[in-house]
Amino acid sequence: MPRPSPAGLLLGLLAALAVVCVASILLGSNRLSPVAVLDGLLHPGSGRDAAVVYGSRVPRTVIGLVVGVCLGVGGTVMQGHTRNPLADPGLFGVSAGAGLAVVLGIVVFGVSGTGASVGLALVGALLASLAAFAITVAGSGTASPVPLAIAGTAVSALLTAVTSFLTLADRDSLRAYQLWVVGSLSGRQLDEVWGTLPFAAAGLLLAAFNARSLDNLALGEELARGLGENLLVARGVGLAAITLLTAAATAAAGPIAFVGLVVPHLARAAVGSAHRRLLPAAALVGGLLVLLADIVGRLAGGTSEVQVGIVLAVIGGPFFVAVARGRSLVSL
Repeated sequence: MPRPSPAGLLLGLLAALAVVCVASILLGSNRLSPVAVLDGLLHPGSGRDAAVVYGSRVPRTVIGLVVGVCLGVGGTVMQGHTRNPLADPGLFGVSAGAGLAVVLGIVVFGVSGTGASVGLALVGALLASLAAFAITVAGSGTASPVPLAIAGTAVSALLTAVTSFLTLADRDSLRAYQLWVVGSLSGRQLDEVWGTLPFAAAGLLLAAFNARSLDNLALGEELARGLGENLLVARGVGLAAITLLTAAATAAAGPIAFVGLVVPHLARAAVGSAHRRLLPAAALVGGLLVLLADIVGRLAGGTSEVQVGIVLAVIGGPFFVAVARGRSLVSL
């Protein structure tokens, strides 16, 4: 049986994502019939069904889609630049910076509310990534992937330690941080995350612009230079894409692990290593994975839902170990 073409696989992934989006709106811990859901969609503000649909299911579907796309593409760019199949977008300290900013907002400024936390998380994520980049350039003069990963790990460890100190010293900040750090699509409203969308769009554009450079870098740095590639510019564009995408996803839903780690492998196995196809595939697979995990969490927990970050952590670790140990792990 002939293997489907990459274009056919992308269309199949797009169709599967559309089906999962519909399922995300239809299914939840509040049992509603398809007729009730449709009535709620057509008549917003007209009763309990509309409140459930527009107050919970539509926002978390949109946010889950954005988060999955951002983390899937960000992870693909990250692994392409570092040449490390275990690389994750959070390696640059983005999640740690977002968490510290949320805690500082609570302790220092008395900030409350999801909308304010989203803004703080976005700022903290961007500043942490810039700090890792500045340390790397100051130390080595270039944005090479290995020093950058080391600097990001150091920044992440420092910020995590400060966050732990603040949360242990203040009970209110600990409670708010626990709600944020688990990684969740529930309790978010669309108007609270609109501010993250420009960052996500900018990150996706930079990732698309970086695709040709990633293909050249896959041949080795020396050959990439011979092809006219400016490595500093290519690394800078890639870092900016990773930072913006991960910051937007983290600010919208908290730190969600596993997605940026495994999605690139699944997408690469489907469409190959050419980044002009790999990046769209990673976006679709990322959206599929996050929304499916969210649906499982809604249905598995009964009336008390299991957050998407927990579902992904439970299924993600064993799955990635199996992929990494098996022959199905596509080499970079």
